[in-house]
Amino acid sequence: MSTRRFSSPDPELAELYSDLSREHLQPLWELKDLLTPTPTVQSVPHRWSAKQLRALGERAGRLVGIDRGGDRRVLACANPGLDDAPYAVATLWAAVQYLGPREVAPAHRHTPAALRFVLEGAGVWTLVDGDPLSMSAGDLILTPSWTFHEHHNDSDKPMLWMDVLDLPVVAALEAVFFEEGPSKQVDRRTDPVSYSERTYGSTGLLPPPGARRAPAHSPLLAYRWADTDRALDRRLDVTGAPAATMTYVDPTRGGDVMPTMRCEAHRVRAGQSSPRVRQTGSRVLTVFRGSGIASIGSERFDVAAGDIVAIPSWVPWHLEANEQLDAFSASDVPVLDALGLYREQAEQ
Repeated sequence: MSTRRFSSPDPELAELYSDLSREHLQPLWELKDLLTPTPTVQSVPHRWSAKQLRALGERAGRLVGIDRGGDRRVLACANPGLDDAPYAVATLWAAVQYLGPREVAPAHRHTPAALRFVLEGAGVWTLVDGDPLSMSAGDLILTPSWTFHEHHNDSDKPMLWMDVLDLPVVAALEAVFFEEGPSKQVDRRTDPVSYSERTYGSTGLLPPPGARRAPAHSPLLAYRWADTDRALDRRLDVTGAPAATMTYVDPTRGGDVMPTMRCEAHRVRAGQSSPRVRQTGSRVLTVFRGSGIASIGSERFDVAAGDIVAIPSWVPWHLEANEQLDAFSASDVPVLDALGLYREQAEQ
């Protein structure tokens, strides 16, 4: 591929530009907008409707076998500002995954880390390196980088959940690896309480340090809605504020659940609004319960349970609740934090 050749009416300078292009070099003095006063953002605010996501997921369930598309039936959110890239925002893949009654999705693993936030249904199990994690509405399930994971639906009803992956970040670092599981036979193990929850799920209590694993991610792989619901209620009781946000954390270190993704739960009281803020980094948010408005930059989207919205970097946003509104969001804040690039600013 050729390198861009700049032009000049000065013959000597034109010749220099020609030689630079031939050697795959570019002159900084001709390059514009490399350093900008504020971030240059390609992603745009956008809403994907739960009604359409559910209807299209059901159609895909009828028409597309589970063995297509890497053993997963997934509808990827493609941000209109990203030139057809299958990413919800610049640094995060978000999608809805539809698993029909009695269907199974065989094991595979990949270096991009993934998480699942269950939008509706129950009776599905995800096995992460053999640990069976039940999935019910409102649960957050982690699939850390390079862990084998598979899904099976033991119920007579379909399940819909949101997947979020750090795939754009890992792809930009040219570090994507993928591997099929050892066989197409799905492990149908179930357990009322997963190993990760039995070991790390007691609030404020942990096994001795020598007995703990020390992965880069949270060793607790399932965060249950009942606990999230209780934490949000208590936060509102303590603060008396119109809205609350709680961060899902690694119980062994108190940090984010994934090295590349921050997960947060949000609650806005009926008739109230959350603070309007802008933050560096990208965010994907889904409404779990309730309805209201997601105000993102100059856009105002009516939102209801199951809707997914894209919140690009450095675009001010807040939520307004008609009835009590509960939402889940995932962002790339840990990456920005690690690089010293995270910035947050309150807006009026």
